[in-house]
Amino acid sequence: MTAAPALTGARTTWTAAPLPRAVRRAGPVLPLLPLLSLIAMLALPLGPGGQDGGGGLTPADAVSGLVVAVCAVRAVRGGQRPLTRTAYVVLALPVPAIAVAALGAGSASDSLQGMVRYCQIFVLVPAAVLLLVRDRRDFRLVGWALVALGLYQGTIGVYQYLTGTGASYAGEDVRAVGTFGATDVMGMSTVVAYGLICAVALALGDGTRRVRLTALACALGLLVPLALSFSRGAWIATAVAVLLQIVLAGVRRAARLLLVGAAAAVVLVGGFGVGTSMLQERLSSITQVTAAPDQSVTDRYTLWAAAADMWREHPATGVGLKDFPAHRDGHASIALSAGSDVAGAGAAFHRQPLLSPHNMYLLVLSEQGLLGVCAFVGAWAALLVRGLRRLGAAHRTGRGLDCALLACALLTWQLIDFAYADIGGPSTVLTAVVFGLVAWWALAPAALDAEPGAGR
Repeated sequence: MTAAPALTGARTTWTAAPLPRAVRRAGPVLPLLPLLSLIAMLALPLGPGGQDGGGGLTPADAVSGLVVAVCAVRAVRGGQRPLTRTAYVVLALPVPAIAVAALGAGSASDSLQGMVRYCQIFVLVPAAVLLLVRDRRDFRLVGWALVALGLYQGTIGVYQYLTGTGASYAGEDVRAVGTFGATDVMGMSTVVAYGLICAVALALGDGTRRVRLTALACALGLLVPLALSFSRGAWIATAVAVLLQIVLAGVRRAARLLLVGAAAAVVLVGGFGVGTSMLQERLSSITQVTAAPDQSVTDRYTLWAAAADMWREHPATGVGLKDFPAHRDGHASIALSAGSDVAGAGAAFHRQPLLSPHNMYLLVLSEQGLLGVCAFVGAWAALLVRGLRRLGAAHRTGRGLDCALLACALLTWQLIDFAYADIGGPSTVLTAVVFGLVAWWALAPAALDAEPGAGR
């Protein structure tokens, strides 16, 4: 900022020159830059084939630490309690269970790594998001950032499918994985699903016609990479979450959007033949998970049974943080394969070991016992109940329906997806951001305030 002198008689005074127009326009966005930077980090490839170097620190992890540090410094300098009492209780509910499970870990390094990871994803980053988002305009801006990230990753995924440079699937390198690589095949589908849900919520909101049409176009465009991800769990969770949004938005809108969605599906699959044979085979496999399951489904059932067996031996506090791999072979049947095949998207063929049950609830149950499950599920249930109550208030007051649909649908998607997946991989940091958005809608007093500038 520059200053210009102003002569007043014999004295010279200084007045501040007006800020440049670009800075004035960016002013409302500046407090969100740490959070938007964190989301942008998920667009970066992570080593050869998008790998994260064997579970090491990623750029997104590093930025998430900076975001938490910024919020902590701001809270200390403010000298006030930054969160409400309810927010403290809900967000901190898993912490005692995490600490107890860490005491039972097999090694000090596992204990420390497990505590840091769980607190990062479910406590610290969500709390930071809750503090950084000031009002519903900020909330919508973060939603648009998730849409943009989904479009970016989805575009890369479609290119991978068309050029045969994706991850290996059914003997062909056609699986869309974005920048996450073959070692995190769920990464792109998760990001695209988040973006799709945000776009549908913004299309159902009370924004201008231009905003709603843009959001609807983004949602339809994100259907293609979601389909080409060949992720059955993401398909199921997204279908349920979007249907929930449409129904909660109103019966008339539900009928119109269901017709649009059905027409888009017919055009994409029937007209353009987007992965027709492979998609049909993948869709039909959803109904064959019990009659004739493939090896991936068999492995998952075996891992689920092993996790349940671990819990039966240690019902209260589980086997300890990050100790599932150490106890896996002692509880799994011979039906479990040595690992999953990984190839394509720049990665050489190798076998990736199965080190988790691919079910968040069973992972917590096996490693943290009933104490952990009750803490985590209790916190998520509190967010869901409070979010749905505020959705009803949004309907009555006409304030923030799009935010309500976005938050409730994201939480619904996550809770369903946790039945098929758990935390792990570079995209996990974005899960923390999603829980932060959900927490803001459910717990922040500003969620139902009047829009800034309303009535002027």
